[in-house]
Amino acid sequence: MASRRILQIGGATVAVGSVYYLYSAGGNPKVAEKKLEHDMSAAGARLQGKDLSATEAQKKGEVWAKEAGATLDRTVDSVRGEIRQADSIVTAKMHEAGSKVDQLKDESTKHLKDAYKDTSKELQQTADNFDKTVTKKTAEAKSGISSWLGFGK
Repeated sequence: MASRRILQIGGATVAVGSVYYLYSAGGNPKVAEKKLEHDMSAAGARLQGKDLSATEAQKKGEVWAKEAGATLDRTVDSVRGEIRQADSIVTAKMHEAGSKVDQLKDESTKHLKDAYKDTSKELQQTADNFDKTVTKKTAEAKSGISSWLGFGK
């Protein structure tokens, strides 16, 4: 019974410690693992009476700074690549849109010219028909008036 209770307390302690290190690392398990390893080595050094010296701490800090700098550089390079890719996509889409506008402008101009030609042709035909009708009716009227007056054909 006592060993079971000890296991429960030990398991709870491990779980709480895991959550603490994971939370303090911002959810990154690798960083949490590094912090746990550092704390364990520091605790072991204290138990053995060997505290880390300032130069060793500085060396470890420099190593971590280099790792963080490398990670930052990779992230910046990745973001720059994505920005370049997005820029090329936007440029291509702008060219495509410009081509579409030009195509639509050309098609609209063609349709307007065709409509102008058709309307002009119809107007000309109507004017010709009107002119023929007027000429015919004028000739009929003229012959009718002439026959009344005795001028006949």
